[in-house]
Amino acid sequence: MNHKLIALLVLALTLSSCDNIKNSTKKTINKGGEVVGNTTTQFFEGVTEGVDRALECELQLSPQLQSFGIKTGKFVVDNSKNGGKNNLLTLYIIFEDDFKKTLSVKAFDKKDLEIGRTSLEVSGKAGEAGYFDFEFDKRTYIEVRSKISIE
Repeated sequence: MNHKLIALLVLALTLSSCDNIKNSTKKTINKGGEVVGNTTTQFFEGVTEGVDRALECELQLSPQLQSFGIKTGKFVVDNSKNGGKNNLLTLYIIFEDDFKKTLSVKAFDKKDLEIGRTSLEVSGKAGEAGYFDFEFDKRTYIEVRSKISIE
């Protein structure tokens, strides 16, 4: 009888310790997977950010417009609804002073050759801001790493 009790006790302890080892191993694997997942995510976010910076266009606001209290925020180059590809500049403009003038926008390729120009009357009151669409000719294609000047 004692032998059966001892054998049963040893079996219970063995099963219990196997379960503890299994849980401990599972926790370690999960923790390792979490670390790898975070590192991979950070790596790809860094690569994406680096590629975005390398490919984005350069926006230049003339000193004269800056003296009128004009600042720029986010901008996007997209396809115009009227035809063409990458020929629509949507620009967020911030007005520090009252402003009403026609802005001239020129696009240059990465070799600094002019590829298009357009103009738009822009107005806003001090403290306002908004998005403005500058549509270029449908044959204008604003490439990656282009320069856009606003005068």
